[in-house]
Amino acid sequence: MKSRFAAIGLTLLLFSCGKDQTVQAPPPPQIHVIDVISQKVNLEKDFVAQIYGKMDIPIRARTEGFLEGIHFQEGRMVKKGDLLYTVDPDPLRENVNTAMSQLAEAKVSLTQAENDLARYQPLAEINAISQKDLDAAISKKKSAEAMVEAAQSRVNFQNIQLGYTSIKSPISGLIGKTNAKVGEFVGRDPNPVILNTVSIIDSVRVEFFLSENDYLQLFREYQENHNQAQRSQPLKLILADGSVFNHEGYVDFINRQIDANTGTILVQATFPNPESLIRPGQFARVRASIRSVENGVIIPQRAVNEFQGRFFVFVVGEGNQVRQQEVQILGPYRDYYLIDSGLKEGDQVVLEALQKVAEGLVIEPVPFQFESQYKD
Repeated sequence: MKSRFAAIGLTLLLFSCGKDQTVQAPPPPQIHVIDVISQKVNLEKDFVAQIYGKMDIPIRARTEGFLEGIHFQEGRMVKKGDLLYTVDPDPLRENVNTAMSQLAEAKVSLTQAENDLARYQPLAEINAISQKDLDAAISKKKSAEAMVEAAQSRVNFQNIQLGYTSIKSPISGLIGKTNAKVGEFVGRDPNPVILNTVSIIDSVRVEFFLSENDYLQLFREYQENHNQAQRSQPLKLILADGSVFNHEGYVDFINRQIDANTGTILVQATFPNPESLIRPGQFARVRASIRSVENGVIIPQRAVNEFQGRFFVFVVGEGNQVRQQEVQILGPYRDYYLIDSGLKEGDQVVLEALQKVAEGLVIEPVPFQFESQYKD
C-alpha cells in the first residue's frame, strides 16, 4: 500500500516539475527590410576606351644624319614653328654648294649662247651666215636656258633637304619624351625615324568599340528620342580610379562598317579637357545611357538571389511572413536592379541575412534606409 502511495506522489511531482519547465517559443528574428521604390531610371552601360589627343602629330626625321641638338624641354608646351631638333647639316650643305656650282656653270653657258646669238643675228640679216647657223645659235641659247632652270631646281631641292635638318613643331601643343639622343644617327631604320609626338589636349578623342547588339540597341534608343539630336546624348568618362570625369562628351564619329573579325564597330567621342587632366594613352570607360524608363521599379542588388539564371527576392507578406518571389530583371542600374515584373512600388523585401530566411518564416521587419554608393 505504501508503495502505491509513493508511486502516485512521484507522478504528481513529475507533472508539477514539467509544467514549470515549459520552453517558451523564441521571438521572431529582426531582419532589415526596405520598401520598393520607383523613379525615372536611365540604364547605362560601360565600354572600355582609349584616349588620344585632339591631334597627335608625330615628329619625323625627314633626312638622315647625326642628331646635333635638342631644343625643347620634354613634357612641356611648344608653339607652332618652335625649333625642336637639329640634324648635322654639313653633308647636305655640301650638296647645296655642288648644286650652286652647277647652276653657275649653266649660267656661264647661257651667257656664251646669248653672246653667240647676238653676233649671228646681224650677220644673218646681211646673209653673211647661213640660216642653219642662226638656227643652231638659237637652239643653243634655248638649251642653255633649260640647263639653268634644271640647275636652279637642283639648288632648290638641295635647300629643301638642308631645311629638313632643322625640325620645327608643326602645331602648338604638348610634346613628349624624345626617342633619340644627341649624337644618335636618325632618319633610317632601325634608328629612330619618329623622334617625338606633339599633342593638342585641350580636348581629347576617346575611341571605344560597340558590339553589334549594343550598336543596334543604342541606335534604336536614339531613334525613339527622335526629337533630340544624336549629339545631345551625353557620355560620361570613368577614369582608372573609378572617379567620373567632370566634363561630358559627345559622339562625333561612327565608323562606316562593323569589323567582320570582331563583330564590333568603332565609335569616337570628344571630351573637353581644359585642366589637361586627361593624357593620350590613358585607358578609361565610357558610360552611355542605353535606355530610359519612367517610373522604373528598383531594388538593391544585394536583396536579390540568383539561381540558375533566375532571380528571387524574399517579400514580407501578411503577418510578417516571408515568401519567395521570382522577379524579372531588365538590367543593372548602378547598385540596383531595374525590375520588369514580380514587384511593385511599396512592397517590402528582405535586404540582409538572405541565408537566414526561408519560405514561411515569420520575422520582425526592421525598416532600413538603403544609400547608393553612386553619387550624381
